[in-house]
Amino acid sequence: MPEHLPRYEVLLDVERHDCPCCGGALHAIGELRTEQLDIVPAQLRVRVTRRPRYACRACEGAVVVAPAPERPIDGGMATEALIARVVVGKFCDSAQAQMLARQGVALDRSTLRSDVYVRRVGRACWWLTPLYDLLVGTALSAAKLFADDTTLPVLNPGRGRTKTGRLWCYAVDDRPWCGPSHPVAAYVYTEDRKGLRPAGRLAAFRGVLQVDGYPGFKRLAGDRADASVGLAFCWAHMRRYFYEFHVSTQSPLAAEVLAQIQALYAIEGQIRGHPAKHRQQARQERSRPVVEALHTWLQAHLGRVSATSDLAKAIRYALRHWSGLTVFLDDGRVEMDSNVVERAIRPVALNRKNALNRPGFVGNCNQVAVSSR
Repeated sequence: MPEHLPRYEVLLDVERHDCPCCGGALHAIGELRTEQLDIVPAQLRVRVTRRPRYACRACEGAVVVAPAPERPIDGGMATEALIARVVVGKFCDSAQAQMLARQGVALDRSTLRSDVYVRRVGRACWWLTPLYDLLVGTALSAAKLFADDTTLPVLNPGRGRTKTGRLWCYAVDDRPWCGPSHPVAAYVYTEDRKGLRPAGRLAAFRGVLQVDGYPGFKRLAGDRADASVGLAFCWAHMRRYFYEFHVSTQSPLAAEVLAQIQALYAIEGQIRGHPAKHRQQARQERSRPVVEALHTWLQAHLGRVSATSDLAKAIRYALRHWSGLTVFLDDGRVEMDSNVVERAIRPVALNRKNALNRPGFVGNCNQVAVSSR
């Protein structure tokens, strides 16, 4: 261990100081010492800058106060130390070896890929297994669930390249309608994107599933003879097709659709945080007329635009998913989109390359235990 690092001692002494054989008094003849590398977790704190103000009782004509210190970011709440930590963490510490090297601990990058390191990481994640199982069980027992997936590069030794796995996220967030459940995001790793993967994981699920247009979710709901799974599709996904067409063509027709969707989101912003019954009533009175008018507009314009155009594809996508897009009108618990799970899965997606350098996380699916929350 580097000599310059500070030490602290933990004394583990015997409970009794009499001989277990004859009962005589024991005397110290030495000790066994072992050293382990430890870390003190960073702690956020608030720096309060006080600037006393002074006034003259004689003339009452002046108020004196020390000038305000210059901030690294005008109006920002972060100190220099916090900004430095964010910058170092983002650009310098993608590899753990670099972080430890600044403290004088030499750790070769090959060590991070060694079997010993993998076992250590796996052991640490093993301790999280009960909590992970609880998070997954809590998410899948909810009556309303968000689901989505993303790609995950996985080390494939011996082939000279990576293979692509899938990371599924199952999320619950009842805060927009004052529901009873705590927010949960549970991740599940699979080797591919076959429909049987979510179908197997959601075999016991009963309720509303908020998703994108992935066919595997549609088959899951269609295979339930008791209609125990209802699909609520995402307006954000539907909107994206019209938005991309409008950006590339400045189409007034696409702009008209975007304006109607924006009106719906404006209503959602006003009722977010209200009970489900209030949200349902507001949607029936204010959102339903907009949705019905948009449906009529889409049907009328589908035959007026080129069948091979991207606008026609966007309209067909919307009409094909219309029953799922309108579920939110009749259920105050349902959101207009699946952005909850999109936000939950984004940090994992941004960390793809960093996770690739941790075979103990990806190779045996330990990343799902670490990422779930």
